[in-house]
Amino acid sequence: ELQQNRVGMQLGRGTVTCAGIADGAEIPFGMALLVNVLAIFSSFLAPLIFYLVKKDSRFVSFYSLQALFWHAAYAVIFFVGMIIAFLFMFSTIVTHPHNAPDQAPPLAFFGVFGLLWLCGMGGWVLNLVLGIVYAIKANQGEWARFPVIGDLVLRKILPEQSIS
Repeated sequence: ELQQNRVGMQLGRGTVTCAGIADGAEIPFGMALLVNVLAIFSSFLAPLIFYLVKKDSRFVSFYSLQALFWHAAYAVIFFVGMIIAFLFMFSTIVTHPHNAPDQAPPLAFFGVFGLLWLCGMGGWVLNLVLGIVYAIKANQGEWARFPVIGDLVLRKILPEQSIS
């Protein structure tokens, strides 16, 4: 009888049993899929809206918080990278003034900016891959964790459960 009131959740590295989901209760897999797909195009906005609207669903909250944390981390890393790149570029201007008309511009203008752009595009590709892969897993009903932030989010959603 106790087993009928519990739902087993796939976590990638183990299974956690979650009490509190009634028999026949529908878990909105489609909403979790939508969170991941919309996050590709809307950054943190769609996961934030889904998290605020569907707080009662642990499954949707789990996927929306993961996407929200991922996009916040991506934005912070990109912003810090931009600050470092601009500091490097402006320090190069001060230390190497451009006096002669035939003199090449400092490497910082093209090298650092190109590297920043390349990292930004790499992050976008990673965002695309994470969105597609975890949308598919959400649609299949898996409680799949993002690589670094998944355990943190899972502890917030299921604080009383042991996570293996």
